[in-house]
Amino acid sequence: MVKCQDSSSSNNNNNDFGQFDNPSILPLLTQLVNEQISNLTTAFLTNDVKERANFCVQDPDADWNEAFNFSSNLNFVSSCIKQTRGDITQRVCTAAEMKLYLNSFFESGGANMNMKPNRNCNLTSWVSGCEPGWACSVGQDQQVDLQNSREIPSRNKSCQSCCAGFFCPQGLTCMIPCPLGSYCPLATLNETTGKCDPYDYRLPSGNTTHTCGGANIWSDVARSPELFCSAGSYCPTTTENNSCSSGITYLAGCFRLSSCNANTANQNIHAYGLLLIAAMGTLLVIIYNCSGQALTTRERRLAKSREEAARSARETSRARHRWKNAKDAAKKGASGLQAQLSRTFSRKKSIHHSEELKILSQPGTNGDDLYTPPHPSLYTPSHPSSSNSPISSFEPSNRKKNERKQIVHEIEDDPVEYEDLDLESRGSKPKGNFPKAKDFSTNSQIFRYAYSQLEKEKAQQKENKDLTFSGVVSMATNFETKKRPLIEISFKDLSLTLKAKNKHLLRCLTGKIKPGRITAVMGPSGAGKTTLLNALAGKPIGCLMTGSILINGKPESILSYKKIVGFVPQDDIVHGNLTVEENIWFSAHCRLSSDLAKADKVLVVERVIESLGLQTVRDSLVGTVEKRGISGGQRKRVNVGLEMVMEPSLLFLDEPTSGLDSASSQLLLRALRRESLEGVNISMVVHQPSYSLFRMFDDLILLAKGGLTVYHGSVKKVEEYFIGLGIKVPERVNPPDHYIDILEGIVTPNPRSTVSYSELPIRWMLHNGYKVPPDMRETATGLLGQGDQVISLGDGITDASFVGELWQDVVGNVDLHRDKIRHNFSKTKDLSNRGTPGVLMQYKYYLGRVTKQRLREAKLQAVDYLILLLAGACLGSLSSGSDQSFGANGYTYTIIAVSLLCMIAALRSFSLDKLQYWRESASGMSSLSYFLAKDTVDHFNTLIKPLVYLSMFYFFTNPRSTFTDNYIVLLCLVYCVTGIAYALAIFFQPGSAQLWSVLLPVVFTLVATQPRNNEALKIIVNFCYPRWALEAFVIANAQRYYGVWLITRCGSLLKNGYDLHHWGLCIAILPYPYATVDPLNGAH
Repeated sequence: MVKCQDSSSSNNNNNDFGQFDNPSILPLLTQLVNEQISNLTTAFLTNDVKERANFCVQDPDADWNEAFNFSSNLNFVSSCIKQTRGDITQRVCTAAEMKLYLNSFFESGGANMNMKPNRNCNLTSWVSGCEPGWACSVGQDQQVDLQNSREIPSRNKSCQSCCAGFFCPQGLTCMIPCPLGSYCPLATLNETTGKCDPYDYRLPSGNTTHTCGGANIWSDVARSPELFCSAGSYCPTTTENNSCSSGITYLAGCFRLSSCNANTANQNIHAYGLLLIAAMGTLLVIIYNCSGQALTTRERRLAKSREEAARSARETSRARHRWKNAKDAAKKGASGLQAQLSRTFSRKKSIHHSEELKILSQPGTNGDDLYTPPHPSLYTPSHPSSSNSPISSFEPSNRKKNERKQIVHEIEDDPVEYEDLDLESRGSKPKGNFPKAKDFSTNSQIFRYAYSQLEKEKAQQKENKDLTFSGVVSMATNFETKKRPLIEISFKDLSLTLKAKNKHLLRCLTGKIKPGRITAVMGPSGAGKTTLLNALAGKPIGCLMTGSILINGKPESILSYKKIVGFVPQDDIVHGNLTVEENIWFSAHCRLSSDLAKADKVLVVERVIESLGLQTVRDSLVGTVEKRGISGGQRKRVNVGLEMVMEPSLLFLDEPTSGLDSASSQLLLRALRRESLEGVNISMVVHQPSYSLFRMFDDLILLAKGGLTVYHGSVKKVEEYFIGLGIKVPERVNPPDHYIDILEGIVTPNPRSTVSYSELPIRWMLHNGYKVPPDMRETATGLLGQGDQVISLGDGITDASFVGELWQDVVGNVDLHRDKIRHNFSKTKDLSNRGTPGVLMQYKYYLGRVTKQRLREAKLQAVDYLILLLAGACLGSLSSGSDQSFGANGYTYTIIAVSLLCMIAALRSFSLDKLQYWRESASGMSSLSYFLAKDTVDHFNTLIKPLVYLSMFYFFTNPRSTFTDNYIVLLCLVYCVTGIAYALAIFFQPGSAQLWSVLLPVVFTLVATQPRNNEALKIIVNFCYPRWALEAFVIANAQRYYGVWLITRCGSLLKNGYDLHHWGLCIAILPYPYATVDPLNGAH
């Protein structure tokens, strides 16, 4: 429409603009000029300009409209029409001239705005309109195509100062409208400084007729801050500047609960930060308190149900015991009465009766057998009644009593026939009608079932006289004793050599450990006791193993049975922030058969707690280094209970009695003795046990230094064997102490004996006919010939140079790490026939455990949040948001601070539990479930920590970007550094991991903020996560700057190499380091 209007009135154009003083014509002319300027800016947005400015202009039409849409107020256009006397369109820059201006900006990288020589301003032609703040006209008789973007018109006539609301760059003779948000008044000469205020240019020297004009340049805020509306001012148009009063900013009115000081650009919105802190604090307190209270209430209810069940079971047991005592008393009274009657009538009886008394007096025969039938249901008198018989008078009165006694005797003599008889209910009830474990649903029923079974087991143990020989036989032959899958391990010529130093740890061991027996492994320090257990358990890392190990007579890997193999380490590797019961229950959940009924699991757990004497501390925290918990002996028993509760078939224990007193050690051995009655193969390393404890073992493996066998056999025959060698234990000396002292060389054998302690391993080999190593055959020959030579234990190691030893150590370390990786990632066929819970169920158990641990670390979490609050407040107050860099400095500090604090806090997730993880992973628990559970719980901190930090930093700096944008970027940043911290915690020791977590954020941030002058540096910077976080922060802030800030935005983004369209890309790339750690940990 404008083009049609222009063409139709081209002849009368000068006449129309000549009526600029006519009040009725001026508004029309103003509207016409505005439409031409709008068409000019639209035409200026050619593909070339759009492409070059694409990195800093997200929506070209919208951004250009926000900068040059003057339709709301056109007063400055009307004023310019009057000032130029109607030839404003001959003075406005065409699209070609505007393109030249902006190209000079892009080509200079946003640093300088030096115009290139052009048609009007060059070395041969420099009119006054080329000076800053001045412009010229093409002439009244010349037509100008403002949309022409290819050719610059000749413009050198009627030069005068630039109109208010326009700026005239140096080197161009035309006017460009000032963008919205700027203040472009006419300049006035400052006689003191010689500058044209409020701008920074001076009058040309030698030209006395030249005066100050209008604005001279539109550039970034660092180069030309005078063009921007000053802080504390509001510029509704490019020619108006209103000072903001208190309560109003140049953007809008103040928000509620905020304050706006006079002559300030930003509101004081600290109150919103305080409200956010209060809301988050209240929410966290509710979450932690309610969750903790819910867990406490649940545990209290379970404890109440458990105590009631235990009390009911004890009362039932006492009632059963009282009934048994009454029965025994009745039997004893009846026997006494019978004996008295026998003595009374003995003189009146015949010889036949005397023979009967002889029979009665024999053991195992009761007098009632002569007067009662074999079974009450088949009762018939065995002797005819006679009126003159003395016994006949007692028969009617004693018949009922004799029937009850006969039933009792028959039940005791043949319990199998009466196994369905319930004495307590005084009737018979088949066992098949008893509810099974899987039929119980409530906690009360489950605990009642478990404690009733425990009381029965206690009663049975008491009847068996505390596991004496006859008691052991009774329990071993009891049909109710559950048998587990049997595992027998035999080894022949087993030798272990340390690869790094070519040192023998074990040599030529041959023997067998059998199910249902407890084997003690003893010897002096350095004898290879723990090494032997590790070798049998399939953990000979860093060693070269020779010989054979057979599982149930087959050459299979013990790792195929790891679901039913328990290994108790020497160190007490338990979770200190869990209670005793929680530690044991978690092991039971993850390692017992998944199809085992809940009631049976409760029975197993309660049996372990009861047998290990942990009933009084079951609800106590185990304790850590910082927080004291249970005693060391109780902690040791918890360590054993973690393996006992999974009902293993093979159990290795490395020094389980170390640090325990005699009573605790015997309590532990009794618990292990009961396990052996179920067919468990138990092997344990013991250091000089007491004699009573020593007699509780079945077998003994006695090792000498160098890993050689001195004795392997029954404990009962060890003294006999050594007596045969001339070594006799002195009186009042503990045998194991004496033997170990001899192997240490502290005590010499019997002076009369010619046996040396160094000969004992060879004598054992000769005694059993085992193969003697080549380096010992000479000594063995001497022993056979009754010689007195000393055994040679040399391993052929020759002295090497320093370089050779260093290279050997390096090769040894590489082999050690390779063996660890091979051991951790090795896959073996499962032969245990036990279906443990899958990944999802273990994830559930892990999630519950980690949640409890985090709730108990509430104070530690509160400290983390408090430090983040302080960091946000300090950095927010120190780094005020800079409009020139869009807050890049403050965001740089934010990235370093948040990375440091969050990485150090995230290290605790895996560094502190690394030993527990290796133990659980070696037992067959899912590593993926472990990692996912930790990750899931840590996501709570990932969500909360950005809020905590921004509640201070955002409301102190008050950037133009929204709180949501800042939160999203910070959320991705925390997610990223958490993943990096996970990797550091897994692959490094705690000290090294902390050092790396401090070093990496600082180094990465410094590299990311360096100028990218070459391609290599650009590639390196792209691998630094702070580069993407900083770009996302800056982009989120920069896109909120429009109008007069458009060139500042483009200049800053161009200088740093950022792109306004990359915000989504930055958000997507930031979590990538974390995503690479996730599958790695799951597999690890």
